[in-house]
Amino acid sequence: MAQNVIVDAGFLVALLAERDSHHEWAVRQARGFPPSWSTCEAALSEVFHLLGSGGIPSLSALLRRSVLTVAFDLVQNTEPVLNLMAKYSDVPMSLADACLVRMTETFADPVVFTTDADFLVYRRHSRQVVPCVMPE
Repeated sequence: MAQNVIVDAGFLVALLAERDSHHEWAVRQARGFPPSWSTCEAALSEVFHLLGSGGIPSLSALLRRSVLTVAFDLVQNTEPVLNLMAKYSDVPMSLADACLVRMTETFADPVVFTTDADFLVYRRHSRQVVPCVMPE
């Protein structure tokens, strides 16, 4: 089991939105990988936007209970993040995705929980596959 679970916006939306097509998958993953999970502020911004006002209480509760923690400092990682975004501009790579890939480069034994198939394209440290758990 990975030591550092990193979650993207798609996973969090699927977990918190019962109508999401990946909801049951996300619930199963959440049960199998106990928190605390790490993310970045850019991913949280996406989740708050996608869930809308109805999702604020659920996402806020995860943050307040430290189930979900912001574990990334963009100021300290600006250049690597911008380099990733430039490298994958044809995908295109969002700021949140670049931050999450960068997190996999700096965390020991990382795994990204995602619903985003772009993570199959991205590489960490230029050539390494990003370790992911995603729906089939």
